[in-house]
Amino acid sequence: MSGEALFPRERAVVAPGAVHVPGWLSVERQRELVDACRAWARGPVPIRHTVLPGGGVMSVQTVCVGWHWQPYRYTRTADDVNGARVAEFPDWLVELGRSALVEAYGEHQGYSPDTALINFYDGAAKMGMHQDREERSGAPVVSLSIGDSCVFRFGNTDTRGQPYADVELASGDLFVFGGPSRLAYHGVPKVYPGTADPATGMSGGRLNITLRETGL
Repeated sequence: MSGEALFPRERAVVAPGAVHVPGWLSVERQRELVDACRAWARGPVPIRHTVLPGGGVMSVQTVCVGWHWQPYRYTRTADDVNGARVAEFPDWLVELGRSALVEAYGEHQGYSPDTALINFYDGAAKMGMHQDREERSGAPVVSLSIGDSCVFRFGNTDTRGQPYADVELASGDLFVFGGPSRLAYHGVPKVYPGTADPATGMSGGRLNITLRETGL
């Protein structure tokens, strides 16, 4: 656990198959992940603001490992950035993903993530409601938060609107969604600047690391 809170936050099943585990990552493990993300952000495909097909630019900055995500498909090379092949997906991230599923569900179900999408949010960045549906695999998505806290809006599988639940994700939190909730709409309407613990290596902003099985 990453530290004793005055009022410990409780583990919660937000929806069927969607589990929030506060403080799952130790401060030391968070710092290791921050160091890894900084290295990936430098290349071979550098972190960038993704340009959407309609010309809009995402407010978050993204870098990928294993497979490159570009709206709305996966490729091995970052043809929308510099044409380079993305960094290889390391075995230790597979093990981390499996450990996350054991924590959330009691078993890892043979989970073999092969891509990570790493999003960096500054204080003004947001993420609109969307589904993670470019993967051919129906395996769960593992989401890890480091740095500033945020509001994570977790909705339903039919519409971007209500019903949804707003969950505060803090540094070190784990959120897993699979099964009936695998295609639930979700987003980040707000980040709380200045809430990061500098001991994690994040002096400001929020890192979100999502591990996925592409099925490709």
